[in-house]
Amino acid sequence: MSNKVLEKLPNHLKSFILPQPYDEYTAQNQAVWRYVMRKNVAYLSKVAHQSYIKGLDKTGISIDEIPRMAGMNRILKDIGWAAVSVDGFIPPNAFMEFQAYNVLVIAADIRTIDHLEYTPAPDIIHEAAGHAPIIANPEYAEYLRRFGEIGSKAISSGKDYELYEAIRHLSIIKEDPSTKKAAIVEAEERVHTISQNMGTPSEMALIRNMHWWTVEYGLIGSIENPKIYGAGLLSSIGESQWCMSDKVKKQPYGIEAAQVEFDITKPQPQLFVTPNFAHLSYVLEEFANTMALRNGGLSGIEKLIESKNLGTLELSTGIQISGQFTEVLQDDKQRPIYVKTTGPTALAYKNKELIGHDKTYHADGFGSPIGKLKGINLAIEDMSPTDLEVYGIYEGKITTLTFEGGVTITGEIITGKRNLQGKIILISFKNCTVKQGDLLLFHPDWGIYDMAIGASVISAFAGLADPNSFGLTYDPPKEKTHKIIYSQKDKSLYKLYENVRSMRLNQEIDLKEIRAVLETLQKEYPTDWLLPLELYELVVKQANDELSSSVKAHLDQLCLNKKVAHLIQDGLDVLGI
Repeated sequence: MSNKVLEKLPNHLKSFILPQPYDEYTAQNQAVWRYVMRKNVAYLSKVAHQSYIKGLDKTGISIDEIPRMAGMNRILKDIGWAAVSVDGFIPPNAFMEFQAYNVLVIAADIRTIDHLEYTPAPDIIHEAAGHAPIIANPEYAEYLRRFGEIGSKAISSGKDYELYEAIRHLSIIKEDPSTKKAAIVEAEERVHTISQNMGTPSEMALIRNMHWWTVEYGLIGSIENPKIYGAGLLSSIGESQWCMSDKVKKQPYGIEAAQVEFDITKPQPQLFVTPNFAHLSYVLEEFANTMALRNGGLSGIEKLIESKNLGTLELSTGIQISGQFTEVLQDDKQRPIYVKTTGPTALAYKNKELIGHDKTYHADGFGSPIGKLKGINLAIEDMSPTDLEVYGIYEGKITTLTFEGGVTITGEIITGKRNLQGKIILISFKNCTVKQGDLLLFHPDWGIYDMAIGASVISAFAGLADPNSFGLTYDPPKEKTHKIIYSQKDKSLYKLYENVRSMRLNQEIDLKEIRAVLETLQKEYPTDWLLPLELYELVVKQANDELSSSVKAHLDQLCLNKKVAHLIQDGLDVLGI
């Protein structure tokens, strides 16, 4: 790989990476990129954060042609980042985990000319031209990395994934010209219905809101004179202008933004303004302090159970249990006293799997008590070797341990594991029976019983402590981005675009060819407006008044269509004509 940052990616993320389909970009795609970038740079130089224009050069973003990922990576490595190509929206946890590894996820497709000003689908204009330039600012880049690190640990709900799939579907069909309007309306209604019935927002839902109002749609500076830094605004011709108007409410950015939902199908009614990039990190840490990642406890366990996804609990000794949590027992003070997983489970310490305790060894699940022994103020992890011997906790001893929550463990101690500080973190029993009252939790016939040691749950988070050792894999989204099937007439139009593009790149202007292209456009493609703009740029520079007048007259005729008149005028403004 051309960028060492990519070599550090865990295997489970690599399943999302695709080769950039550069040869599939049409000459019209290239013209769309060029139009959007020239217009954006001309406008954004006045309203974007100062890092944007400087960042275009630093991240290898060309105004005149769609960037190649390999070229971007050769330049991005100098600022400690990398870029990968993916197919549209990927699941939020995976997206944020890429960020945690300093990797920018770039949807390889590019918006069609019909959605030139804005598309709900992630595309290379949004990802490369929106996100990449701002990460050249070191403080913002660290915020983005830290956001990914924390966000990837946020616990989701089943509804979150349902919403993700609905949004992905909508974004795909909206960019497919063959989609019928009724199908788009139906998909929009489904997104709306799911959004309105999410229940109590999960951690992922809340942090996704924060991501939207900062990374995607953030403003920076003062309320009275904000600048743009959010990628959604930087890559949208329409919204970058709309957001600066008084019609969009501007309010200070704070942790309350986590409670404000968004609708990707509509312009945003309000935006949040951060005074500086440092404030973003301050608010992120404030939110992280509310997460199960930092609070653990019964609430954290319940969030993992509700998510029905793989997650991790870390106990006070540092031992980590990774699997799908399905049950928690609690005492009358609402403290967790026993946790259970179902299916493959692994144990780890400091994010490194414990030897002999992988998911094949605990293939049928895992259960362990939490808390202190009854009548003993000293937690097991804090006991010295002498204390352990006094309380009958040593190898070869047949003992009964009774916990404060009423869980009893009776069996013969085989061995134990300690952490680097010498604290015992795991005890293994044979001929073991585990009960809580009359409830049987483990039977001797089930084999060796491994008891994780910890007086409390200090952390609960989505994902696995050691995903590589666990062998975690992500299945890429089932619904793929639709590849547009071009008609022969479309292909003939793109050939005209290619001829004009070649003239410009090679600086070999053939006025006879330009006249022929214009005549073909007038006859065969009377609604195409972008190629005439490209023609006009060439003939004006050649000072051919007659041909210039002919092209301009055609553009004036096209301007009678109000849907494209402002796009044509904006293109002329960029040319300074």
